Amino acid sequence: MFLNCHSFHSLRYGTLSVEELVKQAHLFGTKELVLTDINTVSAIYDFKKACESYGIKPIIGVEIRKENRLLYIAVAKEFLGIGEINRMLTACNCDGAELTETAPEFRKVFIIYPLSNCPESLRENEYLGIREEEINLLMKPELKAKIPKMVIWHPVTFSTKKEYNLHRILRAIDGNTLLSKLNANDFCAKTEFFKPVESIKNAFANFPKIIANTQKILDESGFDFIFKEKVKNKKFFTTSKKDDMKLLRQLAYAGLKRRYGEHDEAARKRTEKELKVIDQLNFSAYFLITWDIIQYSNTLGFMHVGRGSGANSIVSYCLGITDICPIELDLYFERFLNLNRKSPPDFDIDWSWQHRDQILDYIFTKYGKEHVAFCGTNVEFKYRSIFREVGKAFGLPKEELDTLATKPLSDHHEDKIVRLVHEYGQLLEKFPNQRSMHSCGILISEDPITDYSALEMPPKGFPIVQFDMHVAEDIGLEKFDILSQRGLGTISDTVHLIKKNRGIEVDIRDTSISKDEALCNEYLAVGKTIGCFYIESPAMRGLLRRLKCGDYITLVAASSIIRPGVAQSGMMKEYIFRHNHPDKFEYFHEVFKENLSETYGIMVYQEDVIKIAQYYGGLSLADGDILRRAMSGKGRSLAALQKVKDHFFESCRKQGHPENLSKEVYRQIESFAGYSFCKAHSASYAVESYQSLYLKVYYPLEFMVCVINNQGGFYRTEVYVHEAKMSGGLIENPCVNNSRFETTLNDQTVYLGFMHLQSLETRIAHEIAEERTRNGLYHSLKDFIRRIPIGIETVQTLIFIGAFRFTGKPKNELLIEARLLLINFKPENRTMMLIEEPVAEYRLPELKRDPFEDAFDEIEIIGFPVSCTPFDLLETKYRGSVFVKDLLKFHKRQVKMLAYLISRKHVPTKKGTMYFGTWIDVNGDYFDTAHFPDSLEKYPFQGGGCYLLLGTVEVDYHFPTITIHKMAKMPMIPDPRYSYHKEKQYDVHRQLKEDVSMTFRQPYPQEHEIGLPRHKLRS
Repeated sequence: MFLNCHSFHSLRYGTLSVEELVKQAHLFGTKELVLTDINTVSAIYDFKKACESYGIKPIIGVEIRKENRLLYIAVAKEFLGIGEINRMLTACNCDGAELTETAPEFRKVFIIYPLSNCPESLRENEYLGIREEEINLLMKPELKAKIPKMVIWHPVTFSTKKEYNLHRILRAIDGNTLLSKLNANDFCAKTEFFKPVESIKNAFANFPKIIANTQKILDESGFDFIFKEKVKNKKFFTTSKKDDMKLLRQLAYAGLKRRYGEHDEAARKRTEKELKVIDQLNFSAYFLITWDIIQYSNTLGFMHVGRGSGANSIVSYCLGITDICPIELDLYFERFLNLNRKSPPDFDIDWSWQHRDQILDYIFTKYGKEHVAFCGTNVEFKYRSIFREVGKAFGLPKEELDTLATKPLSDHHEDKIVRLVHEYGQLLEKFPNQRSMHSCGILISEDPITDYSALEMPPKGFPIVQFDMHVAEDIGLEKFDILSQRGLGTISDTVHLIKKNRGIEVDIRDTSISKDEALCNEYLAVGKTIGCFYIESPAMRGLLRRLKCGDYITLVAASSIIRPGVAQSGMMKEYIFRHNHPDKFEYFHEVFKENLSETYGIMVYQEDVIKIAQYYGGLSLADGDILRRAMSGKGRSLAALQKVKDHFFESCRKQGHPENLSKEVYRQIESFAGYSFCKAHSASYAVESYQSLYLKVYYPLEFMVCVINNQGGFYRTEVYVHEAKMSGGLIENPCVNNSRFETTLNDQTVYLGFMHLQSLETRIAHEIAEERTRNGLYHSLKDFIRRIPIGIETVQTLIFIGAFRFTGKPKNELLIEARLLLINFKPENRTMMLIEEPVAEYRLPELKRDPFEDAFDEIEIIGFPVSCTPFDLLETKYRGSVFVKDLLKFHKRQVKMLAYLISRKHVPTKKGTMYFGTWIDVNGDYFDTAHFPDSLEKYPFQGGGCYLLLGTVEVDYHFPTITIHKMAKMPMIPDPRYSYHKEKQYDVHRQLKEDVSMTFRQPYPQEHEIGLPRHKLRS
């Protein structure tokens, strides 16, 4: 009897999860249940699974609302019916079509209208819903006549009084209003909860036709959908499976010849093996569509990186989808695709952030907007938003809302309203708040994608389905991950800039320079990698130094062991030890020596689990992958894991291995598998890291300019400007006669771009350079104002940053000139005012400026000094007793250093939070510090700037870190621009920043906690 049920996917309306909704229906003896969330089908597939687990017949529909007003309820007779509803909602969400008061002529859908929106006549598939509390209204003649077309309408929205209150809070949040200001139309009736079916039927006992109509809809409706009966992606790239395989084989063999020559038998055999599996699993079209997208990208000269488990495939390598050779790195195809794998794999393809939208446009155009959409994702209420939103509904003032949102629960004061905010706020945890776009997952379907979901159009401009990637996988839609990153933008832009500036063509994909190059290896070994994708963070640079990383293979390993899970398992620390002391350990079993010698017998990659499962345990590669997957992922099943474990030990016994040995092998797999990283993924990262490093080594200024223009990576712009300066660049502030929107390079001179002036409109920033290109250099401030439509505040910013220094006039004089030119200025009178009424000649007394005024202007406008270093602004002339270049000599000795703060990272420990700092000394060299909680309590960080540091040097495998005992922030000179305003003399100092990052991982385990044997285990 329940034709209109809401889950909490009726955003900011329903209060029941899908599981709870179905569970309650079961408790009340319901045999059929209709899910009709408001204007969405987000939950229909989860709903079907939940119903079938409780023996309830699932029926699906949608409650159609317009501007919070119920129009009608649409119930699908069968799966085709939901497609009709989806297309109507999609037209509204994506094309701006209006939802009409009455339903369109659906073929496979029942329609139920409320009394408040009763049409004059009802079609055969249309009914009028009557609530129990509306039965008395049936005495009216106009309604009595319509009883033959009526059904029982008993909506379900909540289950308890508390949930009803929560529903009202959600409605207040949705309307951005107070609970006290809600009116009756804003929230549901107090009767919208489950009741025994017989109780509802008894209420309508005098109207058997209404009961019969209701049952008719329940009997004639259903959700006839089979989840993984077939893959629902686009079936064929050509016109048939046979032609797809023919084309894939042709392309694979052409690539095989290009990559390996004509006589590599091992590569040919592997290609044949993979093609056979791809054909059996009907994956040819998936490979070909990915290849097609790459081909389009290549025609435009775009760089891409194919990474993830797809790089385990030689066919991917031959097709140019990836640039990782799986034979060279001993990568297992079974990690990507095997006959036992039920969950579909996907390719992860990265493009530059500048090019991704063009790739997406191609996909939507080539494969049809009816068949392409992004995966959606549910954005849940978050801690801060929960208390802020709930508190706002209760009418709390902004100051109190800020406290609730930013401080921990223990710091909230106790009163009745705050207790209610806590009580109801905690109920909202895990509630979906809004739908958004998956960051990269694209679906390309064979049938129209609206067969499966209504589409929505988020602000980014590409349609999304109303379910997430997990549901997509469940129903047989395999996604293509089309990603973007700034690292590729940096590499691509650098290659173009080198060609433009130097006339040199750099083939950055040449493996002789993108995998192993002598000078690059020297930079790697000492961690000179700032600006380089994935290997520039303090932690990564420290790891490279500890490993003296001097080759591509070690870089691949470093890219994996730096991952939080791997490091947390202790494998990182053990790997560093064995890498530096290869003579101080034994392989505890020959299988580890034979198959993991590259990583000193340590499982560093996911593929290593498969290797050990195969060569020690005797499992097939496919079964080894099952073992790996059983131990990883968020939703691993304990029952499935036990089954895999039993299979592993049974197989080990058949191999004749002693039980104690097998237990140790399994313990190592178990401690690692859930945290491991795909080797192909690491290799892809390593190649891109190496490409960016090569450019940094040989073309440092071009590279750093492009890092700045791609808005950097781990650090703020100031750090990359410092790197450019250390590479011999002459750094210049923005100039209207030399700068463009982005930062530019002229020989050795780096002109910072207008993009760094936050108060300058992007439109104006572009116009300055474009007008200069059209009509030549600006001759004066007056000439500039005549040609660029600009106001006094923006002109002042340009003057203060020195953008008119070509005039030779001091800033004071330029400011007065600008004000005289723009006094009483109106845009429409620009030409007349400036040409017909020239500014009178005047002479100013000579106005002296302190040499450091420019530096404080720079800090205020772009956040850091350009005309000098932060050290130059210190009151003290002391520059430290020890410098970075000598730190290795001071192991276990106390040092005193003066340093400028670059970044700090927070790490929780059992004794409190500790910090890791990164600094530069007066010579511009980087070093790292560790700050323990007891030291921080007395000597805390106090924001960006220079500090005096006292600490003990600890050299850990070639990498010095200073454990800080004391530190003090050093005073800078007062701002000379405010010599007559004492209260403002230190305001700008606070704009010096440091990069702050946080981690919630626990400290890495100590050596004795890892428990990895360093000696051979005896049988």
